[in-house]
Amino acid sequence: MTDPTSTTTIAPRPYESYVYAYPHKTAYRPLTDRPALSALWAGERKDALSLYLHIPFCEVRCGFCNLFTRIGAPGELTTRYLDALDRQASAVADALHAHPVPGTTEASAGPVRFAAAAFGGGTPTFLTAGELERLCDIAEKRMGADLRAVPLSVETSPSTATADRLSVLADRGATRLSIGVQSFVEEEAKAAVRPQRRSDVEAALGRIRDARIPVLNIDLIYGIDGQTPRSWRLSLDAALAWRPEELYLYPLYARPLTPLGRRAHPSEAGWDAQRLALYRQGRDHLLAQGYEQVSMRMFRLPGAPREGADDYACQTDGMIGLGCGARSYTSDLHYSFDYAVGMREIRTIIDAYTVTEDFSRAEVGRAVDADEARRRHLLQSLLQAEGMAAADYQERFGSGPFDDFPAELNRFAGLGWLDTDAGPGLLRLSPEGLAHSDALGPALFSPAVRAAMASYELK
Repeated sequence: MTDPTSTTTIAPRPYESYVYAYPHKTAYRPLTDRPALSALWAGERKDALSLYLHIPFCEVRCGFCNLFTRIGAPGELTTRYLDALDRQASAVADALHAHPVPGTTEASAGPVRFAAAAFGGGTPTFLTAGELERLCDIAEKRMGADLRAVPLSVETSPSTATADRLSVLADRGATRLSIGVQSFVEEEAKAAVRPQRRSDVEAALGRIRDARIPVLNIDLIYGIDGQTPRSWRLSLDAALAWRPEELYLYPLYARPLTPLGRRAHPSEAGWDAQRLALYRQGRDHLLAQGYEQVSMRMFRLPGAPREGADDYACQTDGMIGLGCGARSYTSDLHYSFDYAVGMREIRTIIDAYTVTEDFSRAEVGRAVDADEARRRHLLQSLLQAEGMAAADYQERFGSGPFDDFPAELNRFAGLGWLDTDAGPGLLRLSPEGLAHSDALGPALFSPAVRAAMASYELK
């Protein structure tokens, strides 16, 4: 692969890595000082926080999935997990509300307010209706989030989107349901190790619409073994029949330690060409159907409520993550718990989480210095279809993006990835740049983060 800071115009592979967080968890390390949360959040703005609750359980493990989740929850594991989540929420709430002001013994008077909330996983609707009620209570009564007054996004699956669960979520303020369908073609779903019947998927979509949650998002995947332009069009049209407010189109990745990662795949060049062609087909079809492109992956109906965080927006400072797979962000530290992909290691981490009593300190994370903050801002903004106003970057950092990243941005321009018609002061990707987001994003990783990710021991 070419040097990411080189100005050469040789294009890298289009599917290097999906940048859904920066720095990635594989760059995190145990924090030797285990800083107290109260100290980490002292001095931080707390008037527009995001709240994320992570449920690490699924009914099946999809072949492409490298998320932190396990299959099933034997015994009383979900109860024990929610008990631990409750203890963690109490500790975090205490830290947020009782910061000492630096240099004094006085508590910070800054307001604590949540502007958005999300339940993810895993599959949050793996929980029963009663357990979902308890999850909402933790968010509201422990953390103080008003779920009926802020956007609340929840992930679900066809088999767990039952009427009783959806009723709870609708009553408690859910504004967005995201369902991972991946393919409406049963043979393709099986090839992705996601066995499901189309009739069950359609029934689940009907129940979601009956629940009258304002935003329905459907996830689809392209690049599945055996998928053709014709079968891809079938899935696209099947999703469009529900006129979802949002659609996400994901390229298939075969990541290490996942079921698909252990299989043989077509040549890299052939698979890349197939995925890129299917992406363009899907993009063009959705645009022709009146959808707007928000990012490489996300498409939205014009006028639809903006009830969920756009791609990469959840990486802004001020994130509170609860659960053993969740991340939290302050302005200069990202932290979480240990990370794994292998099922045995995930089970061990979840079991350890459920018996933890003291959640007052950060255990695993990575510091974010001024250079990394600039990279994050550029990534988050540039990977959005609307682009980034250079003045906003200048106001935040006191320098311009071309001042800080001349080699990278000039290389992107040489590849045709920057929109030359964007207008003065706007840095925006061209359609080809958006198509290559999974190459562009990793090209902005710092050498230190790259080294940490490369030295991470997969488990």
